[in-house]
Amino acid sequence: EVRYLNDLICGLRVFLGIDISTPSSVEAVNGTNVKLKCTFSSKYKVNPQSVAVSWNFRPLNSGSDESVFYYHETPYPPQTGRFKGHAVWSGDVTRGDASITLQEVPPTFNGTFVCQVRNPPDVHGNSGEINFRVVNKVSLSEIGILAAAVGGACGIIMVLLGIFVAVRYSELYTFFDQVLK
Repeated sequence: EVRYLNDLICGLRVFLGIDISTPSSVEAVNGTNVKLKCTFSSKYKVNPQSVAVSWNFRPLNSGSDESVFYYHETPYPPQTGRFKGHAVWSGDVTRGDASITLQEVPPTFNGTFVCQVRNPPDVHGNSGEINFRVVNKVSLSEIGILAAAVGGACGIIMVLLGIFVAVRYSELYTFFDQVLK
């Protein structure tokens, strides 16, 4: 049964075409650099001379889509608009990576970034969409919460161990004090 399921999944991937993966959301601190990760797999061998990557942006206020970046054999950063001087190629199409880095992000970058990849003849498939949010400071992530919990637990264990040692030392001191008298 598992073999048939795997065959079905492989068949669907061939039918659907190029497969693109991005995180569903990214949060960045105002003024920092952030990498927008976009990976892809194709049913055809990746040809660096024919792969095309386009990144577009849809603002929160439902304005018109804006081109962020284009790649075809070489990076074509934007020459005008809000992303001029901010979007830098970070990918490697031979490794299935179509990522870009946004430098010094301002709040005007709040919105949805869309990554599209074409590897002719594999030109059909999904797009990767990232809901992007610029904040003044980073909110506590799950990893941060976990680290605080582990650190707190270690602190409590150290305090309890200190109390245990102090009590044992006190008992031992009392014992020897009585023996020596």
